[in-house]
Amino acid sequence: MSEFQIGDTVTAIYKTGKYIGEITEVRPQGFLVRVLAVVKHPMQGDLHNPKDADVLIFHERRALAFREQANIPKQMVKHFTDDVPDYQVSLKEAVEKMKKELTETSSPWANMSLKMFESLERDYFK
Repeated sequence: MSEFQIGDTVTAIYKTGKYIGEITEVRPQGFLVRVLAVVKHPMQGDLHNPKDADVLIFHERRALAFREQANIPKQMVKHFTDDVPDYQVSLKEAVEKMKKELTETSSPWANMSLKMFESLERDYFK
């Protein structure tokens, strides 16, 4: 029997983002997790060349949406026992934290990432 069960509240790392969510299905290789809040916004750019601006396509990486479900490998899931914050509030805090880190990092990747966040924020916080 798994130490995790359907309905458990967890933190889950998906690509370069971290989320708080609820397990909706236990699968052989991991869990299906429904997103309830954002802890860390995904990094911008190419996942295979992190922090590199000189790539073929510099991808805009969106946070998973409220109640969006994602397959998360078992090793990327941990129990979460605190109160779950509001999704929009958590998204705004995660974006602000990432932008602050990028502002303190003077690099072409950081500058391109900040431009991506301008577009993302217009979409996220209409």
